[in-house]
Amino acid sequence: MNVNPSFPVEAETPLQQSAITRWLKKRRWFLLMVALPTFLAALYYGLIASDVYVSESRFVIKSPDQKRSQMSTLANLVQTTGMSAGHEQTSEVLTYVRSRDALEALEKNINIRDRFSTPKADFLSRYPLPFANNSFESLFKYYGKQVDARIDTETGTATIRVEAFTPQDAYIINRQLLDLSEALVNRLNSRAQSKAIIEAQKQVELSAQRAKNARIALAQYRNAQALIDPGKQAGAVLEIANTLTGERAALQAQLDLMQRLTPSNPSIPALRSRISAISVQVASQDSRVVGSGNGIASKMGGYENLLVEQEFSTESLTAANAALVQARAEAQRQQFYLERVVDPNTPDTPLLPKRFLSVLVVFASALCLYFIAWMFMIGVLEHAPED
Repeated sequence: MNVNPSFPVEAETPLQQSAITRWLKKRRWFLLMVALPTFLAALYYGLIASDVYVSESRFVIKSPDQKRSQMSTLANLVQTTGMSAGHEQTSEVLTYVRSRDALEALEKNINIRDRFSTPKADFLSRYPLPFANNSFESLFKYYGKQVDARIDTETGTATIRVEAFTPQDAYIINRQLLDLSEALVNRLNSRAQSKAIIEAQKQVELSAQRAKNARIALAQYRNAQALIDPGKQAGAVLEIANTLTGERAALQAQLDLMQRLTPSNPSIPALRSRISAISVQVASQDSRVVGSGNGIASKMGGYENLLVEQEFSTESLTAANAALVQARAEAQRQQFYLERVVDPNTPDTPLLPKRFLSVLVVFASALCLYFIAWMFMIGVLEHAPED
């Protein structure tokens, strides 16, 4: 069965038609599906499509104390399965570059909407695109096509690629995105640093207030009980009592000796009076320490509790101050910074569109669709019943 590559849907052309008409009619589907799209693509990319300039910048995010340590094979395997802190920071920055927040900042700082809708761009390329409105969501979709941000996971290098219709616009947008990225890294550093330091500062303030309250409570207790240091004061009282007890024992021994040897000695009554007076003094000193509700011993418990609270709060304040210093040092060590590997460039020649390649892609795509349709029609005709 001889099959013609055109679609046999009409009767043969009359003999009086010209050869050109017959040729065109015979190949009308090829011309419609392949030649016409290719011609329109060549017309657009050759005469209408605007030049597109591309600006690129590259950066990495590092930590000040980042060290290259020798690690074992197992440790290297574990590290490669995860993502380092610098990679995490880079991913956060690139997510921000592709976000609506970055677009809002660009619209506020450099009026990116006007740069994308410049008259230098053709009507099919500039913003807003055909059949699209001038809303922020449309601008965001257009922005996603013009700006690309990605990371090389092997080297940790991030790339920001911006397409615009003038070299200056491509450079300005890329430079602004790089500045916004650097500002974001600084904000992330400040947030992480302030979070740890604020928490440590709160602990210092709480410990300082506790130590202050303990000192006030101890001072009030001393004033109320008329005591400076119960332990030292009780020791002094007991020392006096011991001295008096020793003196009374000596006098008692002298009295006993005198009563045995000279019972009628006139000094005996005086000795007895002195011994009695000393005994009263000893009893008085003992009562100052123990034996009554106002004794020093009864006040020792409250004093020692307040003293322990003061010592503990002071130690807590010292520990909190040390933790604050450590938090500040740790925050400084964990700080990241953006290092520009390649600054944004001002392109001198347009890289897009690739005119010949684009026309070739349109031709190849149209040709494939044509042959698919042709094979489909051949299959239908082969299985159609004969009249």
